[in-house]
Amino acid sequence: MSELYATIIFLFVLFALLGSSVWIGLALMGVAWVGMELFTNRPAGDAMLTTIWSGASSWTLTALPLFIWMGEILYRTRLSEDMFRGLAPWMRGLPGGLLHTNIAGCTIFAAVSGSSAATLTTVGKMSIPELRARGYPEYMIIGTLAGAATLGLMIPPSLTLIVYGVTINESITKLFMAGIIPGLVLAGLFTTYIIAWHFLRKSEHARPEPKLSLAEMLRESRFLIPVLLLVTLVIGSMYFGWATATEAAAVGVLGSLVLAGAQGSLSWPTFRESLMGATATSAMIALILMGASFLSLAMGFTGLPRALAGWIDQMNLTPVVLIMALTLFYIVLGMFLDGISSVVLTMAIVEPMIRQAGIDVIWFGIFIVVVVEMAQVTPPIGFNLFVLQGMTSHEISYIAKTAIPMVLLMMVMVVILVIWPELATWLPENIRQSPG
Repeated sequence: MSELYATIIFLFVLFALLGSSVWIGLALMGVAWVGMELFTNRPAGDAMLTTIWSGASSWTLTALPLFIWMGEILYRTRLSEDMFRGLAPWMRGLPGGLLHTNIAGCTIFAAVSGSSAATLTTVGKMSIPELRARGYPEYMIIGTLAGAATLGLMIPPSLTLIVYGVTINESITKLFMAGIIPGLVLAGLFTTYIIAWHFLRKSEHARPEPKLSLAEMLRESRFLIPVLLLVTLVIGSMYFGWATATEAAAVGVLGSLVLAGAQGSLSWPTFRESLMGATATSAMIALILMGASFLSLAMGFTGLPRALAGWIDQMNLTPVVLIMALTLFYIVLGMFLDGISSVVLTMAIVEPMIRQAGIDVIWFGIFIVVVVEMAQVTPPIGFNLFVLQGMTSHEISYIAKTAIPMVLLMMVMVVILVIWPELATWLPENIRQSPG
């Protein structure tokens, strides 16, 4: 019964703080403080200082601001614009035409940004005007972009996977490797949707693109090669065990600076803006992680996670039924919180449950990213919806409606992961670990 009272108090304080527009990180600290004061004899202040310092000084967490900075540099230079020029010649001949640039562009940029919002903004900035000018249906332009941008959460370097790995003390490199194949499969599902639209809605086709010779296509591809090389360098260095995630992030930052400098689009204002943007985003995520660390400690003292894990165990739920329940839970939670907040807020309770059920924590990290992706494009607080509203001036309801097919495909992806868990576990089990 004491666990029930603790749960009620935790939830009441949390929703009260969030409802009063307190920053999420501070709200988590406030809930933890109340829990420490009410349910333990340990001084809350000392516990908070120790926990926050140990969480914030984690070496693994160093990769986070570096990957964010790499994405900011690419976002603020002309590299992102050149990416469309390099992709377009190869996409125009596919069923569905240049709509595939939304999927391919988001897939490639996701591999250098780690952020859904950055991926959406960068690719949308270059593709929306081009696709509109060529006569593609507005609902396909917006819908495919909204869905494909969520790949920024899964394809490494994923900020959500970094936060998940730090929260449960799991290898970031293994989580990154686990996200590659599912990310490509999900991109393939989005591409299949465009191909199906092409054959089912022939009256909505855009005007045909002029044919290019192979030489012309290769010449245009020179704009795409620098970003592809950077992606290969960052991900390849982790896969072959040459670098840890943090070291690969440092290489990515240096590579993006060199590419932007060689291109001539790296100026002092651009450098300063990218650095300040990365600092602001990193500080926000760090504050959330600090609050989550303190909340995990407070919950541990109350015995709430252990009690809940025991309760789940007594229900004798199969792993599949538990995953179905957690899918629904995270979709609902994601309607009100961003992905990173959803992860850190729930891991203290969910981690014992999945371990008790025998669910692989690497696989679960990919699962949770997929369901968090759905939350990015579902109202009322789907973050990608707000970004697209600012870019297109459409109503949130219209944007959400165009993204429904993509959300359904993400649900299909969850089913695929349950049926073939090896999609997420094979690469991590076969990568070489860097000694650092």
